[in-house]
Amino acid sequence: MLFVGDDWAEGHHDVVLQDEAGKTLARRRLAEGVDGLARFHELVASCWGEDGEPDLAQVVAVIESDRGPWVKALAAAGYRVYPVNPKQAARHKETVAVSGKKDDFFDASCLADMGRTRRHQIRELAADSDIAEAVKIAARAHQKLIWERTRHLLRMRSALREYFPAALEAYADLTLTGADALELLGKAPEPASAARLTVPQITAALKRAGRRGDLAQRARDIQAVLRVPHLAQPAVIAEAYAASVQAGAAVIAALSQQIKIMEAKVGELFHRHPDAGIYLSQPGIGDITGARMLGEFGDAPGRYATAKARKNYAGTSPLTIQSGKKKTVHARYIRNRHLIDALHTQAFAALTASPGARAYYDELRAREIGHEAALRRVASRLTGILHGCVKTGSRYDEATAWPRHNTTAQAA
Repeated sequence: MLFVGDDWAEGHHDVVLQDEAGKTLARRRLAEGVDGLARFHELVASCWGEDGEPDLAQVVAVIESDRGPWVKALAAAGYRVYPVNPKQAARHKETVAVSGKKDDFFDASCLADMGRTRRHQIRELAADSDIAEAVKIAARAHQKLIWERTRHLLRMRSALREYFPAALEAYADLTLTGADALELLGKAPEPASAARLTVPQITAALKRAGRRGDLAQRARDIQAVLRVPHLAQPAVIAEAYAASVQAGAAVIAALSQQIKIMEAKVGELFHRHPDAGIYLSQPGIGDITGARMLGEFGDAPGRYATAKARKNYAGTSPLTIQSGKKKTVHARYIRNRHLIDALHTQAFAALTASPGARAYYDELRAREIGHEAALRRVASRLTGILHGCVKTGSRYDEATAWPRHNTTAQAA
């Protein structure tokens, strides 16, 4: 076998090849792209040491990334690719050289050594389908846009609190990400101009945002709050804050528009996947939640040998820490944020969609387990149910999923 350590950078790859004894056979700096990959194949062939073409299934490549065209090309060519967490690689380097040595080729050789000695402890690159990878990319992009909008919203709220708290009070019934609040803030971002807003102007903004009910009365209430005297900042400071709020409102409006576009794309890609029906049959799962879960779990056959393996990857199973007579059980906080958010959303929604999930949650709460811990256990149980459905290709069935808890719920 050959073991390849690939220390990648934006424009090149530092590659070290080792044999089964740990002896370095070659090391090269290869450019990113087609030419670099061709030289990679030539380097492997030159170190194979046997007549004929090398057996690529006997070549282990370890790299600190699981995405990108280089990684995909290695996997497509037939190499056994092991993407590792940078923290794992850093800990392994400490076992090789405690002096803290830092060198690109040394890092690559440590990755090769890691593949040679510890590949049984790291996960090989999963062969997910192209459509599953597409769902993952789109779902992550959608979620990151939401997170980015939230960050801009919090910055804008902080600025308003500093110089224009009346706006937060006036628009309390409206979401600051709504088109009406953003339009009014963009038109009148400081107290003086906001006090001059008329009822027809406010009503028109509410109509354009699709608000319903007595809009004229709501507009009068907003106007009244904006015209109440408040403590104010000096004019020049208010002017600077107003400019920042106007910019923030424009960014939030643009992000909201792109979020809607990405949401439609995520749903479209998700419904193309053959397992979409299985995911949608689960309680508490819609298009977006299902797309996030499918993309993060992947669809490679045999990727999760057991339901516990899927739970461990999801981060819903507990983490036991034991030393001597001391034993504690904790939640896993080093986990996939995209996946755990989707599972948390599903678990919360399943409390109303599934009687069995609700009965299990109530049972946990009756044992004085906190809300977050109980919700995490519900998510863990739902992950196991999903594993069984995906493995057998069957849709969710309430009676099969929660036999004991459904009986208890019916008796109650």
